[in-house]
Order: sequence, then C-alpha cells, then structure tokens
Amino acid sequence: MPQIAVVILNWNGKKFLEKFLPILIDCSASEAEIILADNASTDDSVEFVQQRFPQIRIIRNPKNEGFARGYNLALQQVDADYFIILNSDIEVTPDWISPVIDLMESDSNIGACQPKIRSFHNREEFEYAGAAGGFIDKYGYPFCRGRMFLTIEKDTGQYDDQVEISWASGACLFVRSELFHQLGGFDDDFFAHMEEIDFCWRLHNYGYRVMYCPDSVVYHIGGGTLPKASWRKTYLNFRNNFMLLYKNLPSNLLFGIFAARLVLDGVAAFKFLIQGGFKDFWAVGHAHVSFYLALPSLYKKRKQLKHGSMRMLFKRNVVVEYYLRGKKRFSQLDPKKFFPS
Repeated sequence: MPQIAVVILNWNGKKFLEKFLPILIDCSASEAEIILADNASTDDSVEFVQQRFPQIRIIRNPKNEGFARGYNLALQQVDADYFIILNSDIEVTPDWISPVIDLMESDSNIGACQPKIRSFHNREEFEYAGAAGGFIDKYGYPFCRGRMFLTIEKDTGQYDDQVEISWASGACLFVRSELFHQLGGFDDDFFAHMEEIDFCWRLHNYGYRVMYCPDSVVYHIGGGTLPKASWRKTYLNFRNNFMLLYKNLPSNLLFGIFAARLVLDGVAAFKFLIQGGFKDFWAVGHAHVSFYLALPSLYKKRKQLKHGSMRMLFKRNVVVEYYLRGKKRFSQLDPKKFFPS
C-alpha cells in the first residue's frame, strides 16, 4: 500500500474544520496521514485542532502565502507517495481514497486525478469547482463535465466513466508526490485560482495524463475563502488565466490567441460595467497590467519549461458555443473538436 497524505491548507477555517474534520478522520485515518497546513490563521482554528484532534499533524506557514505557495511550502515537509490536496470545506465519503489510488496505481503515466465533486448544498448536483472533471478551450476558458458557466447539471450518472481530462480540481486533487516536486509544484506567482490548471497542463506537456474517477465522491461547499462575487477573484482569474496561457501554449498559437483574448476580455469588462460591476471592470484592466509587468519573469519560466501540448483541450471557443450556439452542457459539445490525446 503506498503512503498517502491528505493535506488541508487552512486560513481562518475553524467552522469548516469543526464540521468536516471528524468525517475526514472517520473515512480516511486508516488509509492516509492527515495533515493541517496553516497559512498563519488569525482565528483559533489551529488551537482547536491541537486540542480536539491531537493526532493531526500541523504545519505552520509563517504568513498567508495563498493557495499556491502555501501548499508548496507545506508539501516540502511531507513524505508520502501520493498527496491529496483537499479543501477544508469538503465533506468526504466512505471509501473515497482507494478507488482513485487504485486507478493511479494501474498506470504510472497518470500524474493526477480527481473524484466526482458534488455540491454540498444541492447534493444531487455537481459542484462548480471541478464537477466531473475539468477542461479548457484553447482561448483559456475553463469548464467542466457537469458545469458549463452558469449551467450546473444534476448528477444522473451521465458522467460515471473514467476519462482523461484537461485538469483536475484543486479542491480535491490526487497527485504523485514525485511529479509534484519534479515539475515544480504550483506556480507561487498565481497566489490562488487556476494554479491547478497550470500544473495539470504542465503534466500534459511532460507526457503525463490527468484522470477523473467517478467511483469516489466528495461534497464541496465552495467559495470558502473568496466569495464567487469578488473583484479580487475576478482579478486573479483574469491575470492567472493569461499567465497559464503564456506559459503553456505552443509558440505558433500565442499571438492569435492573445489578440482574440484582448477583444474577448474587453467585451467581458464592459459587460461588468453595464451590470454595475465597476470593481470587476477595474479588476480586468488591473489583471492585464499586472500580466504585462510580469512578462519578463514569465518569459524566463516559459524558456525553462516544456510547452506545446494541447492534449484534451477544446479547439473552439466555449464562450461562443455556450452563449451563441446554446450548448449548455458538456455532452452537447462535439467530441471531435477536442485535441486528441
């Protein structure tokens, strides 16, 4: 049996730890070490875990390093064959670990995997952040089987197949520890949001596969640190999306896709403005400026990395497919329009 570590990154998340840590221990303690990595919380969540669950190992980061660097620092101190990166606002279920590990053990070329992620509040529906496996189109827009923009599907077994995906959700990410370290972990500069997409694209670029395992089910609340309606989240999503495209796209597609994104982001920014979202409008512009300022360091990263794989990416613009062609579900997309594996 391989060594497995479940690592929860915590920042002022006592309410989630109170609710979900006992369930995690009941469902996981016999299979994995459970570790709390704390990002300098200012509530009493660490003291709560020390007193209530003394068997839980605690790693303390000196300050709030965000999701990306917070995990990077913590996982450097964890010895295991597999890391399970788990959000604090997730409810696991019995036997949630072994189906995923068995799948990964069956093929050494599988670098990362995610379970089926359902909504905690609407338990028959998929959850926004991951659902039944993540995909991304060549313009950088992420979507999921079971979640296309505002359309979230009810789980009726339509995605109960083990399939290769573009990216696995950072809300519940199984990853080989050797590959995580070998490929540099998450990009610290992302801080939070889309770092798992960047990492999974890196796995593809180095010839590894990312999978979805429907035989494991977890329930996710979502929005535990940043609410969905947040200008800060808008900023990070737009900036980080540009960063992951620049780092990973093939050279021959860079100019055309970035030219298209300038137009698409302009449309998105003015849509925010028309809807009264001045802070989101400002966040899009700020994201672009931050990206341009970061180009020298991003260029160095790009030169150091393999790039060019389009494996499992959607060839068309999913925004057009959804809003103009009315394709609201993943199953309505033409499977021939994905770059082959």
